[in-house]
Amino acid sequence: MKKSRYYPFERNRYFYGKLLTVRDFESEQKYFNDKRRMMNRLLHGSGVLTGLQVVAVDEKSVSVEMGAAIDALGREIVVPSPMTMKLSMMDGFSNNQYAKNVYLCIAYDEKEKEPVHAVANSSVRSDEINDYNRVLESYRLFIREDAPDPASLPLADLSDQTVVLYQDAHVRVLQTTPRYVNPGQLFEMKLRFEKTLKAGRLTFKYEIDAHRVEAINGTTIVFQEPQDGQESEYEMTVLLRADSTAAVKASVGVQAGTAALMLDDKQLELQAQSVGEIGIVTEAVKERLMSDFVKQSLEASLEAPSEPCIYLAKICLIQVGPTYVIESVDQVPFNEYVYNTSVMYRLGEASQYRDEKAGQFVTKSKVKTLAPGQKPELNVQYNPAISELSFDLGIPAGGGSGIAGIVSGFIDIPIEPFTKIAVSPFGRAMKSFYSGEIVHGLGEGNVLIITSLEERSGDAFSDILSTGDRVYGGSSDVFKGSAFEPDAPEVKIGTIAYPQKGTFRIGVKVQQTNEQSNVRVRWWAYSAEMASTVRSGGNSGGDSLDAALSAMREAASAGSDAD
Repeated sequence: MKKSRYYPFERNRYFYGKLLTVRDFESEQKYFNDKRRMMNRLLHGSGVLTGLQVVAVDEKSVSVEMGAAIDALGREIVVPSPMTMKLSMMDGFSNNQYAKNVYLCIAYDEKEKEPVHAVANSSVRSDEINDYNRVLESYRLFIREDAPDPASLPLADLSDQTVVLYQDAHVRVLQTTPRYVNPGQLFEMKLRFEKTLKAGRLTFKYEIDAHRVEAINGTTIVFQEPQDGQESEYEMTVLLRADSTAAVKASVGVQAGTAALMLDDKQLELQAQSVGEIGIVTEAVKERLMSDFVKQSLEASLEAPSEPCIYLAKICLIQVGPTYVIESVDQVPFNEYVYNTSVMYRLGEASQYRDEKAGQFVTKSKVKTLAPGQKPELNVQYNPAISELSFDLGIPAGGGSGIAGIVSGFIDIPIEPFTKIAVSPFGRAMKSFYSGEIVHGLGEGNVLIITSLEERSGDAFSDILSTGDRVYGGSSDVFKGSAFEPDAPEVKIGTIAYPQKGTFRIGVKVQQTNEQSNVRVRWWAYSAEMASTVRSGGNSGGDSLDAALSAMREAASAGSDAD
């Protein structure tokens, strides 16, 4: 079907006595169809609206479930009932080389129906006296055996640029980079490897050819398909940093003569390579992308292939004897979807909630005392599923033999029963208790002392849940009334350091009546150099934490080597 031209719009003007012909009625329908289709294209885009899942019903057949879509010309495609077809019976499927990936496509189609006797035609065409009374808006399912050019997909280059590094009948390597980044920004380049099943183990190694872009983890890129790999698609990310110069074009690709693409022991020859271009801009990237989109011409906004279609599924085939078997079906492989405004609103709400929570995470720490002379231990793990950062720190007994610049320990400070503590006029018990001088083992000079309230429960059930040992940082009354409320009394903790003696003292002020006989305080002492490292992490808490963790890892590594 030829590409439609929606504009300029022209409609009938009616007047009494006007002679209406076929042309007038056809233009009437065309006027409303073209306007609706142009609005579909501009307001909604193209892709699957709902349904149209592709399911393998047996080893050689697939079923397309009922659903609806909009094609690149804004025409509605409706599948009113499930359609089951054998792949080998579909248009475009060639009965050769069965070990391949094929793509199931759907396109808009029209069919004439209800043949009737055409009275007017009989006077001019004696051999054609029948015509059709209706036009049925329908669809056409067919197979394409070649993957589409990434640039041909709707809005493919809106925010990213995808170039083909290599392509043949069995392997395709794609590189995706953002269209715009800010000066000095860290960003990801994605490499996608598509292959046919049973094609062999894929290996790709090359040197990055970058201009105004720096590879953070080195310029050598290596991808090796797992030995037990049975996937038809893999993806890896490469971390890059943009140049600090603004208003310039950066580029990244494969350095000539360095690429080695292997399929098992067979080397594939790479020809001239495409290069991805990235604009380095000073304004917000989202604003620049939106500006580019709204400023493009109407012709560019309505650009569409002459025979538009939607890729419903990638079907991976393997050869078994003289025939083929469907191994897997990937739904809408190029993410051609259309989301209505209600869905976008809901997604926006969910995204906003995630953004608000993105900077929040729960920290969980556990400190244990190791035998004297044993190597110090530091294990830091982050679980993104529950936003939990856990620290497991093992310190050898004796303090001074721990990580260079960091020592830790605890002190039990005796407190008097609540009957002996004076109660303030506002009903709060307030009295201070102090430890003796504690030798931190870092020698003379200024140190940074960090303290927290430590609680140890002898409850077996708590031990099973790993909640028997708890260390409260900051004000423990935050957890009052919750399941996490400490059993220890509410206290304020203070410290006094004696730089010339290499010691310090801890004091606690009891804020409420209690029946406890002592309070356990966990302490960490940082040398002046280590404290400076922690504080120099920048203004953001995340940077400071990263600096502290980095310093602690380096110190732990150095301590292990020394041992």
